[in-house]
Amino acid sequence: MEINQIIGLNLKKLRTERNRTLGQLAEASGISKGMLSQIENGDTNPTINTIWKICAGLNVPYTSLLEPQVQPDTQVMTKKNTLVQISDEGTYRVYCYYTDAPSRNFELFQMELDEGAEYTSVGHSKKSDEYIMVLEGQLTLKIDEQILVLNADDATTFNANRKHIYKNTGRGTLKTSIINYYQE
Repeated sequence: MEINQIIGLNLKKLRTERNRTLGQLAEASGISKGMLSQIENGDTNPTINTIWKICAGLNVPYTSLLEPQVQPDTQVMTKKNTLVQISDEGTYRVYCYYTDAPSRNFELFQMELDEGAEYTSVGHSKKSDEYIMVLEGQLTLKIDEQILVLNADDATTFNANRKHIYKNTGRGTLKTSIINYYQE
């Protein structure tokens, strides 16, 4: 199943479970009713920040819209079988290995950012902490006015409800592992 179809099915399910009309969700998320309808119908693949805004409007974790159908308890997750989201410019890629679920209150991603590129996250929809570890390259992370520089094997954590900017300030592709931990 294509990612836009998965997002559309999950959006419709979550919206109807919460007894929200498209108009109510449009108001809560800041995304137009027409765009929400296109997303629900699987006619468009929303941007990463659009997904964050919808999740904020529904008060659900980011991966709630990306969850494929039920998976077996034990399995090997390969990168080629993950759900991938790509920025409009194509310079930022995030691969979702594990989604938030009733049995786990975190999401696990691998993030790649091309040399010299940056990506701005509008902030997460649900109270969460982000744990990030650099696997390859150098990450300059801006959270509000604070700037952190992380190299391979460095890690940090921060409250992810705030706007944050990832910038690849090293050579080659930046690769990180990211865990979004959702507090109860």
